[in-house]
Amino acid sequence: MARYTDPVCKLCRREGMKLFLKGERCFSPKCAIERRAYAPGQHGGKRTGRRKASDYSVQLREKQRARRIYGVLEGQFRRYFAEAERLPGMTGVNLLQQLELRLDNVLYRLGYGDSRAQSRQIVTHGHVLVNGRPLNIASAVLKSGDVVAIAEGSQAKKYFKDLAGLLRERRSPDWLQRNDGSFSAKVIGVPSRDQIDVSLNEQLIVEYYSR
Repeated sequence: MARYTDPVCKLCRREGMKLFLKGERCFSPKCAIERRAYAPGQHGGKRTGRRKASDYSVQLREKQRARRIYGVLEGQFRRYFAEAERLPGMTGVNLLQQLELRLDNVLYRLGYGDSRAQSRQIVTHGHVLVNGRPLNIASAVLKSGDVVAIAEGSQAKKYFKDLAGLLRERRSPDWLQRNDGSFSAKVIGVPSRDQIDVSLNEQLIVEYYSR
């Protein structure tokens, strides 16, 4: 399974904003944006005075930002967009809804992982059940009515024992119904745009692919 393996902090620096790719570190003084708020590379600190970005550049950056927030590679992101175009409704919102319903993102929204990368690891290590069956595909797109749970054998592990005390401080979105006692949750609906907490302009992504 292909995935990004290079340092992720430089992705935040390239986009000029926090993408929250490293969990608690993103809220600490160690965050790369706090220490070096300029693009990576030899000339990263010299780019502030450049001419105004073109429409294409703005659209590209928004697409790249979305990819990096959700941890999706280019080919897979393009397939999500093709599916979003096929579905009824607004293409940009359809795209974000598919990304939000990915299994790794659902675990992140439930607070089971500090970041999407950590949530992805929880899935690939076989700790997750969907509708009572093991599922280790982080990119699986869930649907309304699906039930996600941490496997009973995994709940005895130290990580999940410690997590039980933290969940009280972690809110889950309205489109997920979390049961802290059983380490399970139900997808009660597809999230609307105002329930998707990401700083993205999805229309720019639509314009990028519509060139």
